[in-house]
Amino acid sequence: MSPAKLWLRVFFAGFVVITALLVVTLLTPVPYGDLSRIGRVSDHEFGWKLQPPPVVEQDLIESPVSQADILIVGDSFSMTHQWQAVLVHAGYRVTTTYWATYSEALCGDVDAWLAEAGFHGKLVIFQSVERLLDERMQKSEACVNGRMSRKFTAKPEPFIHPFTGVPGFELNWTARLTSGLVTYRNTRRAKETRSDVLISRATMVRLVPDGCDRFSHRLCDRALFYSDDVDNGPLTLKTLERFKAFTAARKATPLLWMVIPNKTTTYLKPDYSREFVDGFNKLGMGPDLFSLMREQRLTMRDLYFPNDTHLSTHGQVFLGQFMLQEVRKILPPPASTPP
Repeated sequence: MSPAKLWLRVFFAGFVVITALLVVTLLTPVPYGDLSRIGRVSDHEFGWKLQPPPVVEQDLIESPVSQADILIVGDSFSMTHQWQAVLVHAGYRVTTTYWATYSEALCGDVDAWLAEAGFHGKLVIFQSVERLLDERMQKSEACVNGRMSRKFTAKPEPFIHPFTGVPGFELNWTARLTSGLVTYRNTRRAKETRSDVLISRATMVRLVPDGCDRFSHRLCDRALFYSDDVDNGPLTLKTLERFKAFTAARKATPLLWMVIPNKTTTYLKPDYSREFVDGFNKLGMGPDLFSLMREQRLTMRDLYFPNDTHLSTHGQVFLGQFMLQEVRKILPPPASTPP
C-alpha cells in the first residue's frame, strides 16, 4: 500500500471516529443538575420531570442592606432567592449575602461590620447546609479576634435564577468532544449497578428505598448524591460547642439559624448528625429542619432535585413557607401584609 493510500485510510478512520463522537455528544442532553454535570451522567435518566411552581419575578428582587428588615448570610441553598421570595411576598424587606464571599468565616467584628454596611434591621438569619457548618464554625472560631476579610456585599438579583420549567432538549454544542461517550459509559454503569457507587468525581449513585415515590426521574429507584455529604463527616458535639460560642457572641440583633440537612441525611442517613441536632434543638436557636425535611420527603416528590444536591424549586417554596411562620414568631408581619 502506498503511503498516500495509507494516509487516506488513517484520515478517513479518524474522521469517522471524530464524527461519531461529535454526534453522540451533540445528542447527549445538556445537564441541568449540578451532580449530573460534575458526574457526567445523563439527565435523560436522572433529570426531574415535575413542572416547578411559578416564579414571581418581582419577589426575587431584594432590598438594599440599609433598607432590609432581615439580613441573611447563606450559601448555595439561598442563591436562587426562592425561599426568601416567600418572605418578600409577605412584605418583609430582605437582603442576602453569602459565606463564600468572606472565605467561609464570620469574624469577631461581624456585628460592627453589619452596622458599618448600613444594616439597621431586626433579624439576622444564618443559613448553612449541614456538610459545611463545622468548617464555617472552625474558620469563624479562628477569626474570633480578627476582622472581616471584605466589606459587606449583596446584589438585589438572585445569584442563580430558579428554574421556570423542565429544561427541554437542545444540542450539546458546548461540551467536550468526548463528553457524550463518557456520559454514556457512566450512565450505563449507573443503570447496571445494584449497590451504591461513586460514578465520577464527587457524584455517587445510591439506591433509594421507595425511590419512585420520592423522585420523578426515569431511573427513580436510585438518585445522585454528593460524596461530600459523607466525606465531610457528621456534625458533632464539638461542632455544637463552636456553634454555641459563635452564637453567644452575636448580641447586636436577634438571630435565627437555618441548618439545612444534606440530601444524603434526608433520604438515607437520618441519624448522621444526631448528636449535634439533639443539642441544637435544645438551644432553641432555630427550627429543626432535619425532622422537617425527613418528614416532608415522604409526601413531596422531588423535595431535593434527583440530579442535584440542592432543594428543588418545590422544596424551596415549602422551606420559604415554613420559614415565614418562624420569622413571624420573632418579627411581626409588616403593616401591609399581602394575602
